[in-house]
Amino acid sequence: MRDLAPPPQPFGYFVHHQGCGHAERCAALVNALPASRRVTVFCARPDILPQLPSNAQIVTLPSLFERQGDETDMDHLPTPATLHCAPLGWPGIRRAMGILAAWFADADPALIICDVSAEIAQFARICAVPHVKVLQHGDRSDPGHRAAYDGAVGLLAPFAEALAQPEWDAAMRAKTHFAGGLGLNFALPRRAEARARLGIAPDAQVALVLSGGGGDGLAVAPLGIAARTFPQWRWLTIGKIQDDWHATAGGNLCHRGWVDNPQDYLAAANLVVSSAGNTTCAQVLAAARPWIVVPEWRYFDEQVEKARALSRAGAALHLLALPASAHRWQEAVEAALAGHDPSAQARLLSPDPAKGAACWLEALAQRLWQARSLKQEA
Repeated sequence: MRDLAPPPQPFGYFVHHQGCGHAERCAALVNALPASRRVTVFCARPDILPQLPSNAQIVTLPSLFERQGDETDMDHLPTPATLHCAPLGWPGIRRAMGILAAWFADADPALIICDVSAEIAQFARICAVPHVKVLQHGDRSDPGHRAAYDGAVGLLAPFAEALAQPEWDAAMRAKTHFAGGLGLNFALPRRAEARARLGIAPDAQVALVLSGGGGDGLAVAPLGIAARTFPQWRWLTIGKIQDDWHATAGGNLCHRGWVDNPQDYLAAANLVVSSAGNTTCAQVLAAARPWIVVPEWRYFDEQVEKARALSRAGAALHLLALPASAHRWQEAVEAALAGHDPSAQARLLSPDPAKGAACWLEALAQRLWQARSLKQEA
């Protein structure tokens, strides 16, 4: 009788804790992996993670960028170009790297998915662990990102290939798996049903302003101008909004804050104005509504490049900032409504992005460790 095959080597998964997208992608992907594939998820904020299956365990890491009070600052020493956030004298970072190094040594992982940190990715490579780097938009031509990408065994893009940046060369694209909509976790209801739940009249004109959780949100003053410019419309905001003391918002602008049912608001909308976070963009694409996208500040101009890519794909009207006058709001809304192409938006979402990414990761791990498997069988 032949011995039973040993369980497959585990996967690691590092989850950055700014915003929601990293955690939502992790949950979608881990739930799509085979039950036999054990996964250890490393995160400084485990509370942001959605429900994970029984084959996953969570390890809490100290934050890599938030002060704990025990730091000895050495800010007079410059950071080399190959690193982004690697301050000296931070015990929390040492503890985090120690936890990862110990797991690398004990678990013998097949690979680790890094979403996202160029330093963690490079650390995995130094520890002889194959890493898959989650690819994000932005100007990431610096040595730190290039080292992380060049050292990766694969790149996982949580968006469609049509949103790739023009400067990404053939070698980079060849090892990239595109998974448009990875992490999207809701079904869009019918507009009539959504409006009934939200108490919105069937014939109302509704503009939805949507901001994610990774930043401070869009400013309210220009939204007040929009509401006054279109008094016949209802303007609703969900997510974070920056308050402005000088804003003169009318009664047709209502702030709902953080909600558990963004799908209802998207289904109810005739027009969406949003920032360009990855989860936010996937949600708006699923809703297929006329769309004005305005990037918020992010490191490496991530949202700027994402908005540009959406514009190139014909999925959204990209504005550098919210309009600052009534006539500019009129131009923007008219352009978004006239240029709306729901088919262009639909093409940017994969049918089952989590399953496709899981299959890609499994095949990648099999290829990487094929030589060892053959030795074990011999």
